[in-house]
Amino acid sequence: MAKVKTTFFCQNCGSQFPKWQGQCSSCKQWNTVVEEVVQKVEKSDWKTPQSPAKRVSKPLKINEIDTAKEARMNTGNSEFNRVLGGGIVPGSMILLGGEPGIGKSTLLLQISLKLPYKTLYVSGEESQKQIKMRAERIHPNAENCYILTETKTQNIFRQIEEVEPDIVIIDSIQTLHSDYIESSAGSISQIRETTAELMKFAKETSTPVVLIGHITKDGNIAGPKILEHMVDTVLQFEGDRNHVYRILRALKNRFGSTAELGIYEMLGAGLREVSNPSEILISKKDEELSGNAIAATLEGMRPLMIEIQALVSTAVYGTPQRSTTGYNAKRLNMLLAVLEKRAGFRLGAKDVFLNITGGISVDDPAIDLAVVAAILSSNEDIPVEKDVCFAAEVGLSGEIRPVNRVEQRILEAEKLGFTKIFISKYCKLSLKNPQIEIIKVAKIEDVVSWLFG
Repeated sequence: MAKVKTTFFCQNCGSQFPKWQGQCSSCKQWNTVVEEVVQKVEKSDWKTPQSPAKRVSKPLKINEIDTAKEARMNTGNSEFNRVLGGGIVPGSMILLGGEPGIGKSTLLLQISLKLPYKTLYVSGEESQKQIKMRAERIHPNAENCYILTETKTQNIFRQIEEVEPDIVIIDSIQTLHSDYIESSAGSISQIRETTAELMKFAKETSTPVVLIGHITKDGNIAGPKILEHMVDTVLQFEGDRNHVYRILRALKNRFGSTAELGIYEMLGAGLREVSNPSEILISKKDEELSGNAIAATLEGMRPLMIEIQALVSTAVYGTPQRSTTGYNAKRLNMLLAVLEKRAGFRLGAKDVFLNITGGISVDDPAIDLAVVAAILSSNEDIPVEKDVCFAAEVGLSGEIRPVNRVEQRILEAEKLGFTKIFISKYCKLSLKNPQIEIIKVAKIEDVVSWLFG
């Protein structure tokens, strides 16, 4: 029998060491290096001897390579397609991560039930009866979805050869284990080995594989960092469990943009796609309230109208508070300094609270002017008109700077019924006969005189 081979892994970053040490030299964390059995038996291929011969890759001149666009698999879910870049690429491997209970399994089960392709949904966390109960609530008449509860990769590949699915979904990669590695499921070596086996299967058979991954308390994908390097696409499912809206982002995508965004609403019958997110991100109210302003922002290629809420009040304690939700706190401090220095507003002794409604986080500098308008509105206790929106960046000298793709923002505001939009004086526009009034401003003082007289 072959000698048992062991090595030492850091449970935090996945670095490998020949012997134990108290501190990981890569991530500088203490007491995270543990011993794991790496290989015990001779490894064989996942394919059986009766399987067809493997495809042998040959070198080609770069000008001889066929650049025809590969057909993508339509998932039937427009938000999921948008984030992936148009659909699932055959042979790709997708990793979906997110908080516990956020809806990762629900999203992929919902997609697998509605897919027009033969799908194998492998679960290591739930029984077939549990999945069936959830499936009846989401889509009771599914015909192309096969459910398998298994955690050993050798058994999974045996069932794959029998079923011959078009898409394989694994829930989750941390529950799988391989006989070739003598360590517990979820360990560094098991995650790396099982992912490598699935990647080899996906590339050799052009069958896409979708993995669900757990995350750590810091919000990173659990396991070695090599897991994210191996897969083609890394998706992050975000949102507060107390809110009904969920956001799907692409952190890595070899076949599309990483700037796209998908928005879902959690309902009793599953996740509903939100095709017009501006309507849910802007609160419906009958009366005008101070401290609210609407900003035109972009997430990838999609324009969004978001509501900025600000509250300025006299500081009760000695040190004024600066609290933000969904916005960079350092940028808020910068804008408050600009208002005090360039516009003469004394906000240094006041508490300032800022919130972006809908539970989303935005780092687009084009919402600066809306943040300033909301703060001034709350400070003066004068509401901003409901049909006014903003799309401009604020500089340190108080100037209003232009932002990219401003025409797309203007058209979105016009479509949603806004009558005025504030932009920079230095924007170059080619729009013909816009229905919305475009107000060009050069300094913060111009905005103050327009809004508050």
